[in-house]
Amino acid sequence: MPVHYNHLVQAMIYRSLDDALARWLHEEGFQYGKRRFKLFTFSRLMSRQRHMDFKGRTITFTGPIFLKVGAMETDILESLAVYLVRFGEVQLNGQACRFTSVEVEMPVEAKGPVLVRALSPITTYSTLFDAAGKKKTYYYNPWEQEFSQKILENLQRKARAYYGEVEELPSLEDAYIKPAKVSKKNEAIINFKGFWIKGWTGLYELNLPEPYFTLAYNAGLGSKNSQGFGMVEVVETRREERG
Repeated sequence: MPVHYNHLVQAMIYRSLDDALARWLHEEGFQYGKRRFKLFTFSRLMSRQRHMDFKGRTITFTGPIFLKVGAMETDILESLAVYLVRFGEVQLNGQACRFTSVEVEMPVEAKGPVLVRALSPITTYSTLFDAAGKKKTYYYNPWEQEFSQKILENLQRKARAYYGEVEELPSLEDAYIKPAKVSKKNEAIINFKGFWIKGWTGLYELNLPEPYFTLAYNAGLGSKNSQGFGMVEVVETRREERG
């Protein structure tokens, strides 16, 4: 696989969905104002053995490959699972990958702050203009106050797109995401179809009320979730992780 493979995994997911569902998700999704949200996300490819060829800019995975996919709509996950079970393989970068098993995770509930691990980089940014009027994208790092602020604002927009304006949602006054175990090594710069995107993996303390937590857990934190960014998992033994 090429080092920057997010677009290949995204394409595989769309190809594996029911045609009408894939078309609706790609072209419409969930709308809030002028924004459209897919409300699904996926992890990086995980394998017990992998070899990076820095000169050739490729990654070779040996043995089983694991991929985690999350979505707010169970129809998306069911359609993906049905395809995999029916056809038994998927194409990644022109190579057939034989499907062996699927696991369905039980719903996760968060009461108060939890420790989460980023399974794909979390990215959040602002579009700025320099003195010459040229547009630039500034990506925030986890130690900047705007990192948490922008992620929470993004979650509010997603919630309105999914639940609608009529449903009353709780306040995010006490909500936050802050780095618990993150270093410069967790910075990831990924090329997605010609665009460079900066994100961060690592461990984070996350405090969100429902239904925001479920939305963040299933659809991703931050921006560009359907491009393979912002997927997290709960680390249940927080004391052991930090110890």
